[in-house]
Amino acid sequence: MHTDIHLALHADRAAELRDDAQEFRLPRTRLRTRIGWTMVEVGLRLARSGATPTCGRTFRTA
Repeated sequence: MHTDIHLALHADRAAELRDDAQEFRLPRTRLRTRIGWTMVEVGLRLARSGATPTCGRTFRTA
């Protein structure tokens, strides 16, 4: 198979896949933004609350 034919077929298929993916993309809505900022606010409140450790040690993630 010639490389230029392969490249043309690949470009056509890539364009089809991009079009299909565009249909499933969620629009950025105000509700989505508000929920995201609410989650950030809750996280900051939890970080500032200074929760006391249960075993006398600080919580470690790793």
